[in-house]
Amino acid sequence: MLSINRLNQREAQCLIEGARNKAVEIGVPMCIAITDESGALVAFERMDGGKVTSVTIAQDKAFTAAAARKATHEYNEVCVPGSLVFGIHTAIGGRLCVVGGGLPVAVDGEVVGGIGISSGTPQQDMLCAQAGIDHFLQSRAAEQG
Repeated sequence: MLSINRLNQREAQCLIEGARNKAVEIGVPMCIAITDESGALVAFERMDGGKVTSVTIAQDKAFTAAAARKATHEYNEVCVPGSLVFGIHTAIGGRLCVVGGGLPVAVDGEVVGGIGISSGTPQQDMLCAQAGIDHFLQSRAAEQG
């Protein structure tokens, strides 16, 4: 029998809060998706002004980061013609996303979820995703005392 650790709704909202705060700071309304460790959607927010196309992209970034346990920009770096990984973005019906902005959420070295951000540049999306994780980890550390 497996015991699986995954994000709960409160933790997902904490990740969204951190990402949203950074998005407001940089002035880019984002779509923010949070998944559990298997890539299933747990929470989502489309900020006022977030791009309609980014609704799906953010969810695919979070799915990829959680299910593959790898940042989406890491796939981007190796998904080039001639690489053995080239074409992976077409797998799973095109759901694997290789655009920066998806990060696995890990606690004590174990992936418990994923965060995917979309509407800005890949660098802006990555910045907001990391801000969400940083906020989550800081809140978690404060709770544990």
